[in-house]
Amino acid sequence: MIANYADHAANERTFLAWVRTAMSVVGFGLAIARLGSPTPSPVTSIALLLSGATVILIAFLRMRLVRKRIRSDAVLDDNSTLADIFLLALVLALFVMLGSFALHVVPT
Repeated sequence: MIANYADHAANERTFLAWVRTAMSVVGFGLAIARLGSPTPSPVTSIALLLSGATVILIAFLRMRLVRKRIRSDAVLDDNSTLADIFLLALVLALFVMLGSFALHVVPT
């Protein structure tokens, strides 16, 4: 059995939830824009894809950091500034992605 299996599984599920969220927002943004009559700007399409990729990249980096902390044999305090910075960057990137989604869907 893998040591701390429940913690590793929870970390993986959290990462996959961020990936699903990013893919859903990007997919819906591109699909909804195609259903509308005016053609969306390619700049907003690129911004939507890049912000989705950024969310996935930051989520991956945070998952790796948390995995490293789970594997550590040392007793670590709960004050992980780097993990908190990754989480804040992840939430900010998600808001940027949602903003680019709104710009992409709303006709100009």
